[in-house]
Order: sequence, then structure tokens, then C-alpha cells
Amino acid sequence: MKKTVFSFLPLFLAGYAFFNSTAVNNDKPAVGATQLDGPYVLYRNEKIHTKYIVEENGVKLVKTDSVLLAQKADVLLTVLTDEPGKTFTVKLKKELNNEKAEFNKVNKQFVISDIEGNFGAFRKLLQANGVIDENFNWTFGNGHLVLTGDFVDRGNQQTEVLWLIYSLEEKANAAGGHVHFVLGNHEIMNMNGDLRYLHGKYNEGDSLMNEHHMTLYGENSEIGRWLRTKNVVEKVGHILYAHAGISQEVNTIDIGVSKINKLARPFYPDTTYKYPNLETDILFGDQGPFWYRGYYYGAVKASKEQVDSTLSLFKVKHIATGHTVIADTISMLYGGKVINTDVHHAKGHTEGLLIENGKYYRVKQTGEKILIKE
Repeated sequence: MKKTVFSFLPLFLAGYAFFNSTAVNNDKPAVGATQLDGPYVLYRNEKIHTKYIVEENGVKLVKTDSVLLAQKADVLLTVLTDEPGKTFTVKLKKELNNEKAEFNKVNKQFVISDIEGNFGAFRKLLQANGVIDENFNWTFGNGHLVLTGDFVDRGNQQTEVLWLIYSLEEKANAAGGHVHFVLGNHEIMNMNGDLRYLHGKYNEGDSLMNEHHMTLYGENSEIGRWLRTKNVVEKVGHILYAHAGISQEVNTIDIGVSKINKLARPFYPDTTYKYPNLETDILFGDQGPFWYRGYYYGAVKASKEQVDSTLSLFKVKHIATGHTVIADTISMLYGGKVINTDVHHAKGHTEGLLIENGKYYRVKQTGEKILIKE
């Protein structure tokens, strides 16, 4: 059964002033203006167009910068943080390639899920636990940061969250580490126009920019192109990561990590919900890896045998998910075989999972570590 979804088109408003500039380095969105949102990077007519929402003299406006594609390496984006007056800068990647989905011999991992546009919780958790420093530089060495989906919707800083993840990828790679961004149902929803959970700020911004939200996450946007390179399942060390989990239906079709991602990727922005085969239909339905909830509740809850079957099929020791909050802390179920990393970040219960030297810890925004498995 496919997940029921609805699309909501933002109302486009006319009559707003637009700033235009040929400046390449956008250190400040506009002289005398306060940045509210952005940047949004779009590719049109052999040019790169960068849009910011700003406020000037109490009026919200759009500032747009346009440069030739040949100047891409010189574009410097300014991104807000949760701290007033503090920003960070991002350079556009030279190229985008589909992510690898299997990584062996990983000794140190830091796992977070379901930030949902809460930049402050995300930043504090990363900084307190040595993943980044106060200037958003990577400090986790050869460690792997694993993000298991739903980093957008509900909160009012999803743009900033996405640009932080984007910027950390190359910094991590340079240090021998890696950032994994496994997509959740809400990233898929933003790409296919299901905006039920989008913060109202973004509906207003879309109207100001005279852009549909799907365009801002579309194949001609930098964020949209980047999201399309991500996976919906990954194996990192001995752990299988999926935003929601692996159902018995997915077990039954018996396809590996690579094929799941290959089948799913073309349909991230699909709005028809009509798939070419049973396998893809299952992946995008209620029993798929970014909608399933059977580990935690439902009429047919996952059995121990089902979990063991998944571990055997994917040749892993654990399955880690987000998607479903079951406690205010990181939780281990099924004898430690299933790890739930979804917590109420917006309610102040932010935690991450640290795996180091074979030991598993719950970690907090204070940097406190609580051993949960060794």
C-alpha cells in the first residue's frame, strides 16, 4: 500500500521588489538588510542565480545575485546560524556524484536523526561532542557522521541545516572521515511537493521568490541536485542505516543495499506515485525504508525472526533507525539489534549515538556520555 500524500502549492505573490547584483562573493546579502533565509541556488540560462530573503526597513524582500557558470568556483554563500550575528560560509561543490552505500572498517561513528530544521540542537550536539568546532570546521578526524533522515520540515532553519551538512562533507573527506546523509520521508516529501509539515516561513519565502518549493529542491537547484545523490539505505561498519527500518516485505523481495538505492533514486521527486515494478512500489509504500514503523508499533509488529532475517540478508549486526520517537533517549531493542535514534529535539531531549572502540554511548548537548552497550 502506497503512502497517502498531498501536495500544497504556495500562493505566489506579486508586487515585491527584487535586488539584483553581479557580485560573486555574497558575504552580505544586501547593504543595510538583515538576512532571514537562504541562500537558494538555481541554475538557469547558463547562469547561477543565488536568492536570499532579507528584511530592509521592515519590509521582506528578495535579493538575487547572478553569475556565469564559469564563475562557480568563486561563489561564496552566507548561511545563518541559530546564534544572532553569527554566520558561516559555503562554497559550491565542483561536482556531485551519487553516494557510495557501503563502508567497511569504520571504528568511530556519530549518529543523529530527525533534527527537523532545528539548527540549534544540531549545532550544539555536534560541537559538544567534538564533531565540529565553534567555526563549523570538522574536528572528528577519520570518524563518520551518520545522519538518518528527517532533517527538514517542522523547524524554521531547515535551509541552514542542509547547508551545514553540505559544507561538512568535503571537510570530513579532507580529514579522512565521512558524512552520510541517509534520506528520510521528509526529504522525499520536500522533493515531491508534499508540504504538509513545512514551516510557514518557507511558504511565505516561496511566494516572495515567486518559486514553487519543488523548484527550490528540483533538478536545477544545488540543494535538489545534491539531495538526489543521497541514499535511502547504507551499511557503515556492522550497522545498516535506514530512516524507518526494513520490513518483512523488503526482506521478502531480497534485494541488497545497492539495488534499493538504484531503484529508489529516480523516484525521489515523483508526484504520480505510480512505480514500474513491485519492488519500487514496496520501497515507496508504508512498508518501505523511510515509512515503516513496525519495529516499534502497529498491528503487525516485527518479530525477532524478522529482525534476524534482515541482519542475515544485509550481513550486519545492527539496524539503526530514526522516524519513530519511542523515548526521550537513544534506545536499543530486540536484544540490542535495533537501535532507535529518534528523540524530541524540539522539546530539549537532544541526543546522539556515539560508537567508539566497540562501545556504544548515548551522548548529550553537554558532551556527557552514557554507556549503553559494550
